[in-house]
Amino acid sequence: MIICRWEKDGQVSREVWEKAGANGLLGVNTPAEMGGIGGDVLSTAITWEEQLYVNCSGPGFGLHSDIVMPYITHYGSQEQVEKFIPRMIAGTCIGAIAMSEPGAGSDLQGIRTNAKKDGDDYILNGSKVFITNGWMSDVVLTVAITNPQAKSAAHGISLFLVEDGMKGFVKGRKLEKLGFKAQDTAELFFEDVRLPKSALLGEENNGFYYLMKELPQERLIIAAMAIASCEWMFEETRNYVKQRKAFGKTLSNLQTIQHKLAELKTEICIARTFIDDCLRIHNERGLDSSSASMAKYWCSDLQNSVATRCLQMFGGWGYMWEYPIAKAFVDARVQPIYGGSNEIMKELIARQIISDK
Repeated sequence: MIICRWEKDGQVSREVWEKAGANGLLGVNTPAEMGGIGGDVLSTAITWEEQLYVNCSGPGFGLHSDIVMPYITHYGSQEQVEKFIPRMIAGTCIGAIAMSEPGAGSDLQGIRTNAKKDGDDYILNGSKVFITNGWMSDVVLTVAITNPQAKSAAHGISLFLVEDGMKGFVKGRKLEKLGFKAQDTAELFFEDVRLPKSALLGEENNGFYYLMKELPQERLIIAAMAIASCEWMFEETRNYVKQRKAFGKTLSNLQTIQHKLAELKTEICIARTFIDDCLRIHNERGLDSSSASMAKYWCSDLQNSVATRCLQMFGGWGYMWEYPIAKAFVDARVQPIYGGSNEIMKELIARQIISDK
């Protein structure tokens, strides 16, 4: 099977990226005048969810199209847009975003990667870790400190477009993960990488502002994919218990199983209502940070709870890798961690609650 080969390789093929581009699955939400389809958030959300409805976590299409590309279309120069966006839509240029570092995961203000001015150029040094699409990446949106003397770290961060093949840009090992085995996740190293001024995205020292503007959509993507996974796991489990026999009857005829299914269905429907409302709000005027944080933490926690309960109903077979529920179970575990840990999400929500503004 193709998915098994991807899992063994620790990455999907270049061919699947190009086929996704040819079939209009990349850059759905990119403006038509920039070469995209010109769809809205609701249109691109279909691509996030449909990928989870087939339990496929390998291709990092959502991150590429709806996390990396918007930075370029929203803050990039005309030159940057023309250079990267058409190829990214075609799937011939794969995008990644490099925020996390070995000593700074969810704490963006704790990053150490830095870019120092050298004439009109910048010299980039540092390292990143847990970078989705990192191994296959052709362009990496990289977060770096450009003003270490700023009054706060947030005022000294800039974003750079670092291209594969630049001298000093080294891709480390593909990381062997608990789940998401077919999605390439890598370490990245920057050793005196000389970046021309044209590699700076937007304005110098304005990177933290850009990140705060775009992070709600990233968290909404995680939430939407989480609820889609919940819906897929529920249907997979429902079909299984209607066929599997125990104690002379199918599992679905046992009251304890029926009650578990009722609980799952109710919780998933409530979360789906919230997510659809968030998607509508984001499509119309942009989702606020607090609501995006609520969606991300609640739905990713629910995904893990659903995965645990669904796997339990499969019994011993649920623990076998040949059963897709096992893959969904391990894939779920990273959701409360990346995109800002759920502990950080609660901190952001609480901050808004107690604010006097």
